[in-house]
Amino acid sequence: MQAFLIPNHLTDGGVVGISIIATHVTGLPIGFFLLCLNAPFIYLGYKKLGSIFAISSSVGLLFMSLMTGLFHSSSAATTEPILAAIFGGLAIGIGSGVVIRYGGTLDGTEIVAILAEKKSPFSVGELIMAMNLLILGVAGFVFGWDRAMYSLVAYAVAYKAMDITAEGLDQSKSVWIVSNKYLEIGEAIRQELGRKVTYVNGRSVDGIVSNGVILSVITRIEEQKLKAVVATCDPRAFVVISDVHEVMGQNFESKT
Repeated sequence: MQAFLIPNHLTDGGVVGISIIATHVTGLPIGFFLLCLNAPFIYLGYKKLGSIFAISSSVGLLFMSLMTGLFHSSSAATTEPILAAIFGGLAIGIGSGVVIRYGGTLDGTEIVAILAEKKSPFSVGELIMAMNLLILGVAGFVFGWDRAMYSLVAYAVAYKAMDITAEGLDQSKSVWIVSNKYLEIGEAIRQELGRKVTYVNGRSVDGIVSNGVILSVITRIEEQKLKAVVATCDPRAFVVISDVHEVMGQNFESKT
């Protein structure tokens, strides 16, 4: 924030964005607004989501506020707005992603969206997007519309960086394979990819066991090799591959 966003009059979404705007208007330290604006949301999160969430979020917010006080925006790392938007968004996204990964948050608007979803026809993502578009709209009046558009770039970069940091780069994929040659395919997956498999009996609508079903978890770089293995064993096999955000336990780990 201090090296890229604030000196270039760029902002982000959520409480961070509101704090940047408030700092520009009032001249008060941004750490002051980060703590004051987030405090009610942290308390609300404590009541609704538990003490671990509140403690993790409080520690993250406290350190972020202290660091913004130590590192002032007297000189910008770059005066090029597109570079400031990209690298400022990366820094905020990675920092927020680390906190989310360990059970906290640095933005109270996410808590509001989670709780409001229960009484609203809109999803959490839609509510957060609406709030952030409103904040970026206010930034347009405060900083100018060109800076608001650059701020939108920073927000998009931050959102993607936060997502990758929170979920990790090693994205796994779950695979369901239906085939009457399921034993042959399962053994080939074990031998060629070094992945464990789980067999499930498949039944048709009349209750007759006609096919076997294989469940396995692979990495994204193994997807093409798995397709080749299945095609070699049974070109008519029914295959479903989908993204997995998290894999726990040892049953699906590689045997190598």
